[in-house]
Amino acid sequence: MTNVNVDVGGGDRLALAVLVQYRMATTEQMHWVIAPGVRIEQTRRRLARLREAGLVDRITLPRAGRMRVWFPTRYGVQLACEWPEMRGRQPSRTVSDPTAVRLKVGHALTVTETALAFLKDARHHGDLCRPLDWIPEVHHPIGSGEAVIPDALLYYRHGSDDDGNGSMLRAFVEVDRATMGPERLAAKLTAYARLHGYVPTVPGRRPTVQEPALEDWRRRYPLFPRLLFVLDGTGPTGAKTRIRALRAAARELEPFSFLHDVPVLAAQLSDVLRDGPSAPVWRPVQDPAQQVAWHSWP
Repeated sequence: MTNVNVDVGGGDRLALAVLVQYRMATTEQMHWVIAPGVRIEQTRRRLARLREAGLVDRITLPRAGRMRVWFPTRYGVQLACEWPEMRGRQPSRTVSDPTAVRLKVGHALTVTETALAFLKDARHHGDLCRPLDWIPEVHHPIGSGEAVIPDALLYYRHGSDDDGNGSMLRAFVEVDRATMGPERLAAKLTAYARLHGYVPTVPGRRPTVQEPALEDWRRRYPLFPRLLFVLDGTGPTGAKTRIRALRAAARELEPFSFLHDVPVLAAQLSDVLRDGPSAPVWRPVQDPAQQVAWHSWP
């Protein structure tokens, strides 16, 4: 039974939904995601109330100023996934395991920090990007039992509909902390190209003129989402090396339609956090000499 002190119809519900969807977050990150207009003490009390109800828990990182990292419990995941706004979400089975949280905390908190950058930027510019518009680890099959699972899928409305200039944007976001070599990072670009062209086969059914075979991604998106690589864990020189690897992979894909249809951009996380995601800090992998805004290129 849910604790009667939990406000499941308001801010507590959003806090739990965010933790279930984002996997984990620090107290400060949770504050800026769910309630930036109030004092952080209110967020601390909210999280403590959810913990008392058995919906969330926390670990403390001893080498980070005893930073608290929050994550949902199994009960919290079960409850939140029954809500309409969370329908279809499939959190990792280890999202509620403290040991798994400790092992994944570095990458997961960086992904959450990236989400926060987009949320803050949208608020600053009057764009629309709500906390639950950032969806980590959405599974996209590409055949042969393989799948593309971006670190996050971003929904973002840029501009105002009042003057007819608003646009709904989607982006796959890959947060790279330099824990793998540049070639393995570049291989992700090839995987996304496979997703772009992947047409699932249906046993016993042949495509016709009336019902042609369609790429699987079209079931979810009117346009293939943009692809954003956010680079962390290395300095400017290392970032250039990784962008060169992406450029080399892009050259191999030039005969295909993927790079003609899908903007693929890379930026250092430090630049994104300093200037905001909407600033011209992104480099197109086909022409890294340029610096562009993610939402207006090409």
